[in-house]
Amino acid sequence: MSRHETSPTTVQPASHHRPNACCFCWCCCCSCSWNEDRERAWRAGRETKLETIPNCEACTKPTPEEVRGWAQSFDKLMKSPAGRNVFREFLRTEYSEENMLFWLACEELKNECNTHTIDEKARMIYEDYISILSPKEVSLDSRVREVINRKMQEPSSHTFDDAQLQIYTLMHRDSYPRFLNSAIYKSLLQSVSRSSSES
Repeated sequence: MSRHETSPTTVQPASHHRPNACCFCWCCCCSCSWNEDRERAWRAGRETKLETIPNCEACTKPTPEEVRGWAQSFDKLMKSPAGRNVFREFLRTEYSEENMLFWLACEELKNECNTHTIDEKARMIYEDYISILSPKEVSLDSRVREVINRKMQEPSSHTFDDAQLQIYTLMHRDSYPRFLNSAIYKSLLQSVSRSSSES
Protein backbone atom coordinates (compact mmCIF):
# COMPACT_ATOMS: atom_id res chain seq x y z
CA MET A 1 0.00 0.00 0.00
CA SER A 2 1.50 3.38 -0.97
CA ARG A 3 1.58 6.24 1.49
CA HIS A 4 -1.10 8.03 -0.59
CA GLU A 5 -3.61 5.22 -0.15
CA THR A 6 -5.84 4.97 2.88
CA SER A 7 -6.72 1.70 4.53
CA PRO A 8 -10.49 1.05 4.34
CA THR A 9 -10.53 0.56 8.10
CA THR A 10 -8.97 3.96 8.84
CA VAL A 11 -11.62 6.21 10.36
CA GLN A 12 -11.06 9.92 10.07
CA PRO A 13 -11.88 12.18 13.05
CA ALA A 14 -15.58 13.05 13.07
CA SER A 15 -16.46 16.57 12.06
CA HIS A 16 -18.63 18.46 14.54
CA HIS A 17 -20.05 20.65 11.78
CA ARG A 18 -22.71 18.84 9.77
CA PRO A 19 -24.08 21.15 7.08
CA ASN A 20 -26.66 18.60 5.94
CA ALA A 21 -28.16 17.93 9.34
CA CYS A 22 -31.13 15.62 9.27
CA CYS A 23 -34.45 17.33 8.69
CA PHE A 24 -36.10 14.44 10.50
CA CYS A 25 -35.42 15.55 14.07
CA TRP A 26 -39.12 14.97 14.76
CA CYS A 27 -38.91 11.24 14.17
CA CYS A 28 -36.87 8.20 15.04
CA CYS A 29 -34.18 8.66 12.40
CA CYS A 30 -32.48 11.78 13.73
CA SER A 31 -29.24 9.79 13.76
CA CYS A 32 -29.28 9.70 9.96
CA SER A 33 -25.65 10.82 9.91
CA TRP A 34 -24.49 7.85 12.03
CA ASN A 35 -22.46 6.33 9.25
CA GLU A 36 -20.74 9.47 7.96
CA ASP A 37 -17.41 8.35 9.43
CA ARG A 38 -17.74 4.89 7.86
CA GLU A 39 -18.56 6.46 4.48
CA ARG A 40 -15.71 8.93 4.85
CA ALA A 41 -13.33 6.01 5.38
CA TRP A 42 -14.09 4.28 2.10
CA ARG A 43 -14.42 7.55 0.24
CA ALA A 44 -10.95 8.67 1.35
CA GLY A 45 -8.81 9.40 -1.67
CA ARG A 46 -11.81 9.25 -4.03
CA GLU A 47 -14.00 12.26 -4.66
CA THR A 48 -17.63 11.26 -5.11
CA LYS A 49 -18.95 13.58 -7.75
CA LEU A 50 -22.66 13.29 -7.01
CA GLU A 51 -22.54 15.36 -3.84
CA THR A 52 -25.58 17.37 -4.92
CA ILE A 53 -27.87 14.86 -3.18
CA PRO A 54 -28.36 16.05 0.41
CA ASN A 55 -28.44 13.77 3.46
CA CYS A 56 -32.20 14.29 3.53
CA GLU A 57 -34.64 15.84 1.09
CA ALA A 58 -36.39 18.95 2.33
CA CYS A 59 -39.87 18.01 3.45
CA THR A 60 -42.61 18.76 5.93
CA LYS A 61 -43.63 16.48 8.77
CA PRO A 62 -45.96 13.81 7.34
CA THR A 63 -49.49 13.38 8.66
CA PRO A 64 -50.53 10.09 10.32
CA GLU A 65 -52.66 9.37 7.21
CA GLU A 66 -49.63 9.86 4.97
CA VAL A 67 -47.44 7.58 7.10
CA ARG A 68 -50.17 4.88 7.18
CA GLY A 69 -50.50 5.28 3.39
CA TRP A 70 -46.88 4.22 2.93
CA ALA A 71 -47.91 0.72 4.08
CA GLN A 72 -50.63 0.58 1.39
CA SER A 73 -48.30 0.94 -1.57
CA PHE A 74 -44.65 1.36 -2.41
CA ASP A 75 -45.62 4.02 -4.99
CA LYS A 76 -47.14 6.18 -2.22
CA LEU A 77 -43.96 5.85 -0.19
CA MET A 78 -41.70 6.78 -3.11
CA LYS A 79 -43.87 9.74 -4.18
CA SER A 80 -43.53 11.31 -0.72
CA PRO A 81 -40.27 13.20 0.07
CA ALA A 82 -40.76 12.37 3.77
CA GLY A 83 -41.40 8.73 2.84
CA ARG A 84 -38.24 8.58 0.74
CA ASN A 85 -36.23 10.05 3.64
CA VAL A 86 -37.46 7.45 6.13
CA PHE A 87 -37.05 4.60 3.62
CA ARG A 88 -33.56 5.83 2.76
CA GLU A 89 -32.71 5.81 6.48
CA PHE A 90 -33.89 2.20 6.64
CA LEU A 91 -31.83 1.26 3.55
CA ARG A 92 -28.80 2.78 5.26
CA THR A 93 -29.20 0.30 8.14
CA GLU A 94 -29.14 -2.51 5.55
CA TYR A 95 -26.11 -1.06 3.71
CA SER A 96 -28.14 -0.60 0.52
CA GLU A 97 -28.65 3.18 0.53
CA GLU A 98 -26.98 3.35 -2.90
CA ASN A 99 -30.23 2.01 -4.43
CA MET A 100 -32.14 5.10 -3.30
CA LEU A 101 -29.24 7.43 -4.18
CA PHE A 102 -29.13 5.97 -7.69
CA TRP A 103 -32.92 6.29 -8.08
CA LEU A 104 -32.82 9.93 -6.93
CA ALA A 105 -29.90 10.72 -9.26
CA CYS A 106 -31.88 9.25 -12.19
CA GLU A 107 -34.92 11.37 -11.27
CA GLU A 108 -32.70 14.46 -11.20
CA LEU A 109 -31.22 13.54 -14.60
CA LYS A 110 -34.70 13.13 -16.15
CA ASN A 111 -35.57 16.71 -15.15
CA GLU A 112 -32.43 18.11 -16.83
CA CYS A 113 -32.74 19.90 -20.19
CA ASN A 114 -29.24 21.21 -20.85
CA THR A 115 -27.37 18.79 -23.15
CA HIS A 116 -23.95 19.49 -21.62
CA THR A 117 -25.29 19.00 -18.06
CA ILE A 118 -27.07 15.77 -19.09
CA ASP A 119 -23.82 14.42 -20.49
CA GLU A 120 -21.90 15.39 -17.35
CA LYS A 121 -24.50 14.00 -14.91
CA ALA A 122 -24.89 10.76 -16.88
CA ARG A 123 -21.14 10.16 -16.67
CA MET A 124 -21.19 10.89 -12.92
CA ILE A 125 -24.06 8.45 -12.39
CA TYR A 126 -22.22 5.83 -14.42
CA GLU A 127 -19.01 6.30 -12.40
CA ASP A 128 -20.79 6.32 -9.04
CA TYR A 129 -23.39 3.57 -9.48
CA ILE A 130 -22.79 1.48 -12.62
CA SER A 131 -19.01 1.08 -12.78
CA ILE A 132 -17.77 -2.18 -11.26
CA LEU A 133 -14.97 -0.12 -9.68
CA SER A 134 -17.40 1.94 -7.61
CA PRO A 135 -17.99 1.12 -3.93
CA LYS A 136 -21.62 2.23 -4.51
CA GLU A 137 -22.26 -0.03 -7.52
CA VAL A 138 -25.93 -1.06 -7.76
CA SER A 139 -26.99 -4.60 -8.65
CA LEU A 140 -28.06 -4.80 -12.31
CA ASP A 141 -28.37 -7.70 -14.73
CA SER A 142 -26.08 -8.02 -17.75
CA ARG A 143 -28.82 -7.08 -20.26
CA VAL A 144 -29.44 -3.72 -18.57
CA ARG A 145 -25.70 -3.09 -18.30
CA GLU A 146 -25.29 -3.68 -22.05
CA VAL A 147 -28.13 -1.24 -22.80
CA ILE A 148 -26.50 1.40 -20.59
CA ASN A 149 -23.07 0.89 -22.19
CA ARG A 150 -24.62 1.42 -25.65
CA LYS A 151 -26.56 4.50 -24.54
CA MET A 152 -23.50 6.02 -22.85
CA GLN A 153 -22.01 6.69 -26.30
CA GLU A 154 -24.59 9.48 -26.56
CA PRO A 155 -26.12 9.96 -23.10
CA SER A 156 -29.63 11.37 -22.74
CA SER A 157 -31.87 12.14 -19.78
CA HIS A 158 -33.34 8.61 -20.19
CA THR A 159 -30.06 6.66 -20.42
CA PHE A 160 -30.71 4.88 -17.11
CA ASP A 161 -34.48 4.28 -17.37
CA ASP A 162 -34.19 0.47 -17.55
CA ALA A 163 -31.70 0.41 -14.68
CA GLN A 164 -33.82 2.77 -12.60
CA LEU A 165 -36.87 0.54 -13.06
CA GLN A 166 -34.86 -2.54 -12.10
CA ILE A 167 -33.61 -0.89 -8.89
CA TYR A 168 -37.12 0.42 -8.10
CA THR A 169 -38.46 -3.14 -8.48
CA LEU A 170 -35.64 -4.51 -6.33
CA MET A 171 -36.38 -2.03 -3.53
CA HIS A 172 -40.11 -2.79 -3.82
CA ARG A 173 -39.78 -6.56 -3.67
CA ASP A 174 -36.78 -6.90 -1.40
CA SER A 175 -36.45 -3.95 1.01
CA TYR A 176 -40.00 -2.56 1.24
CA PRO A 177 -41.59 -5.54 3.09
CA ARG A 178 -38.77 -5.43 5.67
CA PHE A 179 -39.15 -1.66 5.98
CA LEU A 180 -42.83 -2.04 6.94
CA ASN A 181 -41.80 -4.42 9.76
CA SER A 182 -38.85 -2.29 10.87
CA ALA A 183 -38.50 -0.39 14.14
CA ILE A 184 -37.86 2.78 12.08
CA TYR A 185 -41.30 2.67 10.42
CA LYS A 186 -43.22 1.38 13.45
CA SER A 187 -41.85 3.99 15.85
CA LEU A 188 -42.50 6.79 13.32
CA LEU A 189 -46.09 5.58 12.95
CA GLN A 190 -46.49 5.57 16.74
CA SER A 191 -44.89 8.99 17.05
CA VAL A 192 -47.11 10.75 14.48
CA SER A 193 -50.26 8.97 15.75
CA ARG A 194 -49.49 10.05 19.33
CA SER A 195 -48.78 13.67 18.39
CA SER A 196 -52.01 13.89 16.35
CA SER A 197 -54.11 12.47 19.20
CA GLU A 198 -52.55 14.97 21.61
CA SER A 199 -53.31 17.99 19.40
